[in-house]
Amino acid sequence: MDKANKEKNRVAGVSVVAAIFLTGFKLVIGVLTGSLGILSEALHSALDLVAAAITWIAVRVSDKPADEEHQFGHGKIENLSALVETLLLLITCVWIIYEAINRLTTGNTHIEITVWSYVVVIAAILIDITRSRALMKVAKKYNSQALEADALHFSTDVWSSFVVLGGLICANFGIFVADSIAALVVALIVIYVCYKLGKRAINVLLDTVPTETYDKIRKVLDGITEIEQYHDLKVRASGAEIFAEINIHVKPDMDIRQSHDIATMIENKIQSEIPRCHVHVHIEPND
Repeated sequence: MDKANKEKNRVAGVSVVAAIFLTGFKLVIGVLTGSLGILSEALHSALDLVAAAITWIAVRVSDKPADEEHQFGHGKIENLSALVETLLLLITCVWIIYEAINRLTTGNTHIEITVWSYVVVIAAILIDITRSRALMKVAKKYNSQALEADALHFSTDVWSSFVVLGGLICANFGIFVADSIAALVVALIVIYVCYKLGKRAINVLLDTVPTETYDKIRKVLDGITEIEQYHDLKVRASGAEIFAEINIHVKPDMDIRQSHDIATMIENKIQSEIPRCHVHVHIEPND
């Protein structure tokens, strides 16, 4: 296992351990106090645990080299795991919204506030800030969508925990409806995250052109004077891998060696701008 795989596996594994701790801690305190805000966070963390485990498995599988059955590699397992994570988050939202509305309509909003209510929420905020930063750092370093999805997920957990903390403070002063309202706000935050993660994962799975990468490659090609023109630039992503195909036109009097050198130069320039990019250049005479 190379350095990149080890680092990705380590940060994903730490995220799983953190999710196990937070799920258990929130569940115990939520049951003891009856706080819907904390219970919704416990369920959220339980699904975080499943999502973190899926991510951990995904980063282990996605970096396997291409084989006869998967000739473009296993990168899309990362995008698939991100989509599964999105669906799990949506399940969380359904339960939170149902329970919050039920409590608000029935008036059953009283909860028991203890010092542990604050301890568990503050601990969750500190842990989520730490693991979100660690995941995002490695995700950006190795262009891992699965780790980036986890990082975005846990960064929103920080905000949802702050909302729950606000609900607890209000409930401490007798405003018990604030706990259920806080749970609804958590659900809305999660829905927003679902939209962002789900859209990106689906785009990659459907081979939607990654606009930013496409523009980078066009910029490189526009700056190469050795080619007469280019066309049919095609770019798609698969996990951390990028695949690009280009047709270039060269002067018709060039020999095979000269044309090949230009194609190799183009590949090297694109790969220097975009890590883990696999480039295929087709050469045509400019008639």
